[in-house]
Amino acid sequence: MSERIPLDLLDPKAVRKRARTVAIGALIVAAAFGGLLGLLAGRTAGLVAAAVFAVPLLLLAVSEARRRVWLEGHVLSVRAFGTRSVDLRAADQLDLLVTDMRGTRTVGLLVRGGGKAINLALALYAGTGGREQGVLPLRRLADVLAGRGDAPGLVFSELLVAQLRAEARGLAAADRPLYRLGSMAPSGRLAQKLNPDAISRFVSTLD
Repeated sequence: MSERIPLDLLDPKAVRKRARTVAIGALIVAAAFGGLLGLLAGRTAGLVAAAVFAVPLLLLAVSEARRRVWLEGHVLSVRAFGTRSVDLRAADQLDLLVTDMRGTRTVGLLVRGGGKAINLALALYAGTGGREQGVLPLRRLADVLAGRGDAPGLVFSELLVAQLRAEARGLAAADRPLYRLGSMAPSGRLAQKLNPDAISRFVSTLD
């Protein structure tokens, strides 16, 4: 039986705490908005407006609190309300996705296969520091991706190996491959995929 490797970038306790903060904020804003509309259009309209505003945010907060990601063998899985799994060796598409929210950039591996998609956060950077996946998860991911035997798999495998080498050398976060790739994405966009050819050229320059 394959070992299950956790791939949660952030500590689950911190994620749950943040989710509670989002949920409380959503309830406060929804109550204020619903109360204001209730004064203008009646109690029923206010309650409906509060529910419409609060429910999606509460569901998002609960989903974040429950979210867990792991690698078992060569199958990547994520659980929130249900579980989605994608076989990395048989995935149809691999992309590097950079999200930018309030000055914090997350560099993720977007995997698609079997009609499902999983965005695996590889690193999160704010300023010149941040948080990255550990040595064991990156090593296992690199091995699985190399086992695909195709160009995208080898490129991403080499990228993760270069990230491990940079960490072993004690390079600052800003000098590591994932940080440098994340910096290549233009600012002002919530989420964007990096061009595969640009990633290949970048990886070919790494030691």
